[in-house]
Amino acid sequence: MANRAQDWFAQAEYDLKLARTAQADGSHEWACFAAQQAAEKAIKGLHLHKGQEAWGHVVAQLIRELPGEPPARLLDQAKVLDNFYVSTRYPNGHPAGAPFDHYGVLQSNEALKHAGQIIAYVRAEMAG
Repeated sequence: MANRAQDWFAQAEYDLKLARTAQADGSHEWACFAAQQAAEKAIKGLHLHKGQEAWGHVVAQLIRELPGEPPARLLDQAKVLDNFYVSTRYPNGHPAGAPFDHYGVLQSNEALKHAGQIIAYVRAEMAG
């Protein structure tokens, strides 16, 4: 079976581009979700690159399951991104209001920054 690590990584980069587009359009909740997806797919690509499978959607857990010792900052960044997986999409993710009521440029900037750094780490790991 072919190793699809590069496909996962390419989709991660595309999702990060989509996150930037969503942010520019003022759809900060979608920018946060797309950033979380970008990080998740990048880490899954890294797992495949290292010859192992990864399942689930919790980026922090996916990072913990990587062989070796990824930088601790990645785990903290992943924990932030994991908070955007459900609450950015479903109205019952918050006590009241639609998801778009709860996210703004502050949150999307943070999500884009963290996802970008996780992708940069994965890029370096896959290149080296």
